[in-house]
Amino acid sequence: MNGHDAVLADLSLEISATDLPLVPTIAAHVQPGTRIHVTALGTESPDSRRATASELVAHGLTPVPHLAARRFTSPTELEDAVSGLAHASAQRSVFVIGGDPRRPAGPYSSARDLIESGVLARHHVADAGVGGYPEGHPDIPDEVLWAELAAKVSALEVQGISPSISTQVCFDADVLLAWVAELRQRHIWAPVRVGAPGPMGVARLLGFAKRVGIGSSAGLARKYGTSIGSMLGTAGPDEFLSAVQDGLDPRVHGDVSMHLFTFGGVRATLDWLAARP
Repeated sequence: MNGHDAVLADLSLEISATDLPLVPTIAAHVQPGTRIHVTALGTESPDSRRATASELVAHGLTPVPHLAARRFTSPTELEDAVSGLAHASAQRSVFVIGGDPRRPAGPYSSARDLIESGVLARHHVADAGVGGYPEGHPDIPDEVLWAELAAKVSALEVQGISPSISTQVCFDADVLLAWVAELRQRHIWAPVRVGAPGPMGVARLLGFAKRVGIGSSAGLARKYGTSIGSMLGTAGPDEFLSAVQDGLDPRVHGDVSMHLFTFGGVRATLDWLAARP
């Protein structure tokens, strides 16, 4: 592992329940115990996520199933979801998000509501991740984001659950590092997992970039540091990772590792990892 791969030492990956058949392949390419997030897509059922989490356990990996607060219609449905994970020995690590629906399907309007329900502690969740927004949120003021993040971390710690923070996709290493530095200045020292896309087609990567206000391939190259020679090519996170690693100062930034979204496909991300020196 070279110097720029230090942030990959505790790498986590993100998959969906449709990737269940690839779990043996994932296990063959990553270290035992690697944290594998299982997203909470509205098109997939809790049963399929639980089956994927169970398969990850069977292959010596650490599943991190996502719990989307606004998707749960009742406390009973939430309880059943977490207890089902517990029965599969897959509830030790979870990631709590608000979820896509603007209007809650039940009593939980935010990740904080779900955390404060106490359901995680009742089922012996050991650690829980929450989301961070280095480049802000289009609908939520920055100070509200900071206040909510602090409240979620505190609510987990009070219940004896170790918190961590996984960021949304960020394309600018300088912005990311400044955000982590501010996080520490606000006395939030939970470990941070930097969210970055795995390798994917340039056209698709640009589509994701446009969602955070990067409207051109030149702008993406300038922020993300990747070389974009053709819209038909593929771009990976190598230069972004190097820029993050170069700028990290443990005294300022604390515990920082990498979280890769496999938007371009699990196999492409695994091939990229295998090709690293």
